[in-house]
Amino acid sequence: MSARAVITPVTLRPARTEDIRAMAEIEQRAFSDPWPASAFSDLLAQAYARLTVALDARSALCGYCILLHVLDEGEIANIAVALTGRRRGIAAQLLDETLGAAVALGLTAVFLEVRLSNDAARELYTSRGFAPVGRRPAYYRDPLEDALVLRWERPTSD
Repeated sequence: MSARAVITPVTLRPARTEDIRAMAEIEQRAFSDPWPASAFSDLLAQAYARLTVALDARSALCGYCILLHVLDEGEIANIAVALTGRRRGIAAQLLDETLGAAVALGLTAVFLEVRLSNDAARELYTSRGFAPVGRRPAYYRDPLEDALVLRWERPTSD
């Protein structure tokens, strides 16, 4: 984010069943190959899934982040912000909270995939310590594009 960027403070909390519709609406607008609402419902019931939502000053859901975890590793399966909230620090707040939760869960590494062309997301992930570890050819559809696989490692205390 640039020094001139406006930071929108949000309230973060665990997702609830009543959030699914708003999450699915953001998903539909954010991605060309969106998850169905049922995917959010299914994940809400899973112990290995951690769904966090961001609420704006009007308590409207404006973003979400989904962390899947097993043993000592995790994956950010999905992170999205409503179009009106983009470039306002909401994704950064969601990501920071999720990485803090990863540490609390004892995770040593968190992975994610990002479109090669998504410079804004790549910049955010790099700023939080994610580094490239691989590439998935033709991972994304509509348009067809490779994914960059990134890894974050829990900071060690020396």
